[in-house]
Amino acid sequence: MPKPTACLALADGTLFRGHGFGATGTATAELCFNTAMTGYQEIMTDPSYAGQIVTFTFPHIGNTGINADDDETAEPVASGVVVKWDPTEPSNWRAQGDLADWLARRGRIGIGGVDTRRLTRAIRQQGAPHVALCHDPSGDFDIEGLVAQARAFPGLLGQDLAKDVTTAQSYRWTETKWAWPDGHGTQDAPRHKVVAIDYGAKRNILRSLAHVGCDVTVLPATATAEDVLALDPDGLFLSNGPGDPAATGEYAVPAIRDVVDTGLPTFGICLGHQMLAMALGARTVKMNHGHHGANHPVKRRLDGRVEITSMNHGFTVDVQTLPPGVEETHVSLFDGSNCGIRLSGRPVFSVQYHPEASPGPHDSAYLFDDFVAAMDDAKKA
Repeated sequence: MPKPTACLALADGTLFRGHGFGATGTATAELCFNTAMTGYQEIMTDPSYAGQIVTFTFPHIGNTGINADDDETAEPVASGVVVKWDPTEPSNWRAQGDLADWLARRGRIGIGGVDTRRLTRAIRQQGAPHVALCHDPSGDFDIEGLVAQARAFPGLLGQDLAKDVTTAQSYRWTETKWAWPDGHGTQDAPRHKVVAIDYGAKRNILRSLAHVGCDVTVLPATATAEDVLALDPDGLFLSNGPGDPAATGEYAVPAIRDVVDTGLPTFGICLGHQMLAMALGARTVKMNHGHHGANHPVKRRLDGRVEITSMNHGFTVDVQTLPPGVEETHVSLFDGSNCGIRLSGRPVFSVQYHPEASPGPHDSAYLFDDFVAAMDDAKKA
């Protein structure tokens, strides 16, 4: 049997040995699992995964290769990847390269040959562990040192990671969603001006906004209410992002609250949803192992409709802390956790999941149309 060239060490001392691929070295992070069967490239480049290593429950990771169109940001953000089977040669007409080389060029570590069923059960039962992942072609590992590094990882609670993944300066976005056979288009006849605050925004969110007729200006996470209102927008969008919403909210929540108080239509996703809830008076809590996947059923309270959604979050809004006037609009059918809110009588709403998908189903794409409709109504008022 070949000597293991990678080792995953959990803070409790549990070890998983396997075959290293991608970059060499060591990464420490929180370990989560993702149940999506497609979209590993989009997942690895989703800024919401900052500070995390992703275990894929689906074994065939790498089989469709890598291509430039599927990046959700310029570089991978997840610290590493854990898979059951080593990535094989890609077989897909869109492939421009393979996963292992892509990870190596971008300094991200992978480990294959791991019992991901056992690992996923451990995460579900014990909570998302702190880990150290090492890839060393020599196969020589300092086990005690790796466990010590895992134990020294500070965790995501209390961490403001949005500042690490946000844009450094404002910019405009006009690219629309990918469509066969032309690929991405350009929004050249927008109906509304939208400011999007980037806490770790995925490109497909911005594409989805442009696709429904928005002229999008992206601002950094530290943008103030004055920065937003100076652009005279028709609406405010609050993006997804990583880390603890309470930590990022120390500077973001006051800005959000001040904009909402003006009556401007506001739409939030994921971290943006959590911070909007805090701006309205609610609190957030850390989940045991979070929600990460593209098959999460969510019930819409308005009419009982069930949407299959894409999710990626380790914190959730505590529904018991929602103040009067803030309604729960969506709920997870997996565990009953909050998945959406709206401010009664105001064009202000948000969801915990990802209606832009990438990867995932498109059941919830209507929310972007709802945002446009809210801006239409505001203009008529």
